[in-house]
Amino acid sequence: MPDILREGYSADVIAMEQEYVLQTYRRPEFVLVRGEGARVFDSEGRAYLDGVAGIAVNALGHGDAQVVAAIQAAAEGLIHVSNLYHTEPHAVLARSLVERSFADRVFFCNSGTEAAEGALKFARKHARRFSGQEKTGILAFSGSFHGRTMGALSATATEKYRAPFEPLIPGVCFAPFNDPVAAEDAITDEVCAVIVEPVQGEGGVHPATVDFLERVRAACDQAGALLIFDEVQCGLGRTGHLWAHQAYGVTPDLMVLAKPLANGLPIGAVLMTQVVADTMVPGDHGSTFAGGPLVCRVAQVVLERISTPEFLADVRDKGEHLAARLAALVEASQLAREARGMGLMWGIECEVEVAPILSAAYRHGVLACGAGPNVLRLLPPLTITLAELDQLVDRLEVAFDEVEGRD
Repeated sequence: MPDILREGYSADVIAMEQEYVLQTYRRPEFVLVRGEGARVFDSEGRAYLDGVAGIAVNALGHGDAQVVAAIQAAAEGLIHVSNLYHTEPHAVLARSLVERSFADRVFFCNSGTEAAEGALKFARKHARRFSGQEKTGILAFSGSFHGRTMGALSATATEKYRAPFEPLIPGVCFAPFNDPVAAEDAITDEVCAVIVEPVQGEGGVHPATVDFLERVRAACDQAGALLIFDEVQCGLGRTGHLWAHQAYGVTPDLMVLAKPLANGLPIGAVLMTQVVADTMVPGDHGSTFAGGPLVCRVAQVVLERISTPEFLADVRDKGEHLAARLAALVEASQLAREARGMGLMWGIECEVEVAPILSAAYRHGVLACGAGPNVLRLLPPLTITLAELDQLVDRLEVAFDEVEGRD
């Protein structure tokens, strides 16, 4: 265990990070050392209500007894053998995902960006088999975020993420999110796949409309294109439904998952119909670490917990409560313009950049994060209590008041 009681511990850790870690993140000036439920604690003993959950990852919170037990039990058996060999947890988790979704097959990977890469590859292979060499186009949408590797980044709309690494993969175009007419016009016979988040996360927490997703689905059918739902952030209970698209009554051909699936251990997955799976053969795609027995045993625990009707109903109830509290915050604050979201995935769009509000929230014991420069995002553990949600919003109100200059 680190000697967190040693004088200067936090400063030393921060200095070490700044000297040796590639500086691709701006982190606040504290060091987190442990977590319990919906709270995390820094090396100075300060507690924070966790409104980020590792960016929608720690769905069952910190230190969950079942997750800890699953990790301990799995570590005593096999941790890793690669995909060259059969293991039971890998097969059981795939079956569980199929039984709880539209899918017939699952491909495991290690992250959301890997899942998006895989789905795009599978779509192009499918089009090559059924439609020939020319059907390679990919349609994504404004505000989208699908990852930072080259294929996933090519389908990510944010210019500041894309520009330093261009040229990206060809054949990707963008249409306005939630504009069904523009989407229909863009889904031509040259498009092999359309990728969309039912609820955009990094792009500012924007739920899709029912009409938009229904017409995208119909246009994909008309053009012979595959529909990919990116539920890396909005899936697995986050919206109060097991899969976010279930609230819309629209079914994809492929779905990509990752963040919460193993409550903090790295895992991603591509779910697909059999017709998509039939286009892939051994050697077409792979991953050394994916679907390992330890992470799959933990993911099985998470999936079984979250997928119960009682758990999902509880998320919906807490989401309604949070929606009401955030609406009151927006009404009372001159800095807040709008609150939008579903379940326990919310964004507060602000009149100003949110960085000072996030800093004030840290000072008042809340972790929150941004979704673009002007949106404060909340993604608390799905196990957070109503009382803790009230505390979180109460502290956010103080942070807004502080930045606004009110006592």
